[in-house]
Amino acid sequence: MHILSVNVAPVGVLFIEQHGTTHRIATGIHKQPVAGSIAVGKLGLAGDEQADLTVHGGLHKAVYAYPSEHYAFWEARRRELLKREETLPPGSMGENLTLSGLLESDVWIGDRLRIGSTLLEVSEPRQPCYKFNAKMGYAHAVKHMLQSGHTGFYLRVIETGSLQAGDAIALIPGPRETTLASVNERRWKGRQRDLF
Repeated sequence: MHILSVNVAPVGVLFIEQHGTTHRIATGIHKQPVAGSIAVGKLGLAGDEQADLTVHGGLHKAVYAYPSEHYAFWEARRRELLKREETLPPGSMGENLTLSGLLESDVWIGDRLRIGSTLLEVSEPRQPCYKFNAKMGYAHAVKHMLQSGHTGFYLRVIETGSLQAGDAIALIPGPRETTLASVNERRWKGRQRDLF
C-alpha cells in the first residue's frame, strides 16, 4: 500500500449545462499531481482549496483519498457512454491522494493511516455532488459512484506533517464498528434504481 500521486488545486471553474443555459460554477475538483514533499495541516494539503466548504473540506474532510484500482471502471464507463478512449490521470476524481493497494473494503471509519510524518483518520466515504457528473462528462456519474461503492474516503488530520508520492501507507485499525461499505449502502438503498 502506498501513495501513487498527491494532487492539489486552487478553486477553479466548471461549466455546467442546465435547461439550455451554461452555468459557471466554482470548484476545487480539478486536482493535479504535484511532486516532492507536501505539507499537511489540520485543514488539508498545502496549495489545495475547496470551493464549497459546506460539503467539502473542514476538519472532518481535510483530505480526500481515492483508490487507483477504480480508474479502470471510470475509463470503461466513459468509453461506453461517451465513446472516449482515454486514460484518466491521477486526481481525476478530485482526490488529494491517489492510493495503490488500499480499497474502501479494507478500511473502516476510525481506522488510521500513517503516511510520511502524518497520521490521518478515516472519517466517511465521499458523497458526490452534481459537479462530479460534469467532471466525468455524463449525467449518471454520481449514481455510478454510489451504486458501485467506488467512492473513496475522507480523512481527518490527527498529526500534521508532510507526505509525498511513493510513501508507504501503514493501516492502524480503529474500533471497527462501521464499514465504509455499510455507509455507502445506506446512502444508496431505496433511493435509486440500479444502473448496471
